[in-house]
This record gives sequence, C-alpha cells and structure tokens, in this order.
Amino acid sequence: MKKITALLLTLALLTAVCLTAGAATDEKTYGAYKHVFIIGVDGAGTYFEKDYMQNFHRIFADGAVKYGARTETKTDSGPNWTSILTGVSYFKHGAENGVVCLEQERVFKRYPTIFKITRDAMPGAELASICNWGAINMGIVEDDIGATKINAGPDDATVEAIVNYFNEGHAPAVFFTQLDEVDAAGHGYGSSSKEYENAMKEADRRIGEIYDCLEAKGLLEDGLFIVTADHGHKETGGHGRFSKLESYSTVAVKGKTVIPGGKMDDDVKLRDIAAISLYALGLESTEWNFTARVPGNLFYDVQGQARPYYRDIIDFICGNIMWIYTNLGHPFDEYF
Repeated sequence: MKKITALLLTLALLTAVCLTAGAATDEKTYGAYKHVFIIGVDGAGTYFEKDYMQNFHRIFADGAVKYGARTETKTDSGPNWTSILTGVSYFKHGAENGVVCLEQERVFKRYPTIFKITRDAMPGAELASICNWGAINMGIVEDDIGATKINAGPDDATVEAIVNYFNEGHAPAVFFTQLDEVDAAGHGYGSSSKEYENAMKEADRRIGEIYDCLEAKGLLEDGLFIVTADHGHKETGGHGRFSKLESYSTVAVKGKTVIPGGKMDDDVKLRDIAAISLYALGLESTEWNFTARVPGNLFYDVQGQARPYYRDIIDFICGNIMWIYTNLGHPFDEYF
C-alpha cells in the first residue's frame, strides 16, 4: 500500500511539473508587452560580462543574455545605433557617424525606426528617446511622429532626465536611451584600462537606477527591458575595424515571457533588437530591407526565426567574410 501511495504521489508530482512546463512553453509571447525599454551603453561591447557589473547581473539573473552578438561590419556608433533602431543592415542604410550628425541627411527618409512603426500602428502611444549623443535624436529618430526627444548631455544628466520623465507619469510604448561615457573612456584609455573599468562600473550604476525606477513605477510588469552596446573597444582604444573586442557585443533581455537563463542562439546581431522589440509589442515591419530576426532560446514559444538574407545579399556575403576574418585574428588590420 505504501508503494502504491508513493507511486501515486510521484505521478501526481510529475503531472504537476509537466503542466507547469507546458503552461510556460505554450504561453503566447507575441504582443505580450505594452512597453519596450532599450538601454544602450556606447562602446561597452561584451564587458557587461565582468563580475563588477553587479546591477547588470542582478537584473538579468532570470533573463536571457548573449555576449557574442554581432555588430554591423562597420563598428562605429552611427551604423550600429541605426541598425538597432531600424532592423536594417549598414550596407542598406549607410549611416556613418557623420551622416547621423547632419539633420539634412536623416536616415529615416528611407528606413523607418521602431518608433515610426509603432506610431503608425499605435497613433496614441507615447514614444521617448533620451540620449547623451545628440546625433541619435537628430539623424535617426524621426521628428514628425510626436516622440519625446531629449539630448540631456553627460550620462548622469541623462539618467536624471530619464528618472524625471518617468516620475512625471509617462509610460511609453518604446523608450530608448544611449549613455556615452564608456565610449569616451575607451577612446581615451583603451578597454584594458582602469579608467574604462571605472566607466563601466558607473554605467552599471546608471542601469540599476533606470531599472529600479521603472520597477517602482510598475512599468516592468508588462515591460521588456533590454540592455545593449553598439560596439566594443580595442585594448589600446578605438574601434571601427573587425577585432573581436570591437565587433562582438551584448544583447540582454528581461521580461515575463523571456526564458530565464536563455543564451539565445548563435545567429544574433544587434539589429535583431528591432525585431525583438516589435515582436514584443505585437507589431511587424513591412520594410523590404528589414533583416532583423527574433532569436531562438529567447521567448518561450519562438524556436528562432529565419533571417531573410534574400532581402540583403551584400550583407549576407560581406557579413560572413568579416565573421571569418574576425575569427582568424583580423591579420591585416594594421595595413589598412
């Protein structure tokens, strides 16, 4: 009798576990969110992985993190922030730093950002971009869509503006910020320096402050929280070429339908943040050149969308050449 009772209890426990697992994996994640918050740390690359990034690890302990996300082939800020916000490759949008810094050369004349796509689908939605590097709001984020755009200056002032914005009761469907001082430390001292480490620690503090503000306002209950970087830095400083430190970055995602501890699949690019954001809001891009995808092992019910490389053959060819070159040790960088 005891054996039968034990067997029945075991079967009941297994049934409960299976039902629980089924509830998680069967949960529909498309359109499950009201808000997407994207925190960009310029020049941080994969250094979020460091042990001293305590807030980052606290926040994403039950999130999904990819430290090997691929940047655009041009490892500069303009190309990558543009791809992150449009889902289009550098070979299509061509957004150099100088382009996004010039108002008359706006990228959005050709490729809509996730702000514009959201505005078209949700006419009443709040949208906000609060940045240190003003070129993002000048040359990437559209003017005529009613988005709040603030160029706040130094990172602490940017975070202060963000906290004030949310303390005023705002609840945007899409929110983006860019912090710049890690990039400045990378240029000035290199990514192996103490100055760069200190800048990363300050960025970690600021990420924690933004996250805690959103949590206190209850915005994370239906909010997807994303942290990323546009590129990394060489140990001696600088970026723009093809070394691993420059051309691998981080995509970290946390939300109610994100697989805890998910590593995402191997084909993750920074531009995929656009697809992830739109998927979370239940939106799709109709732009033919959109080559972002939702990675596998991120949301419970997404196996990993195929990347539509047929929309951008040049990116497919050049991206793979650069991947090979990077992993060979970028042997010819010093010659050009």
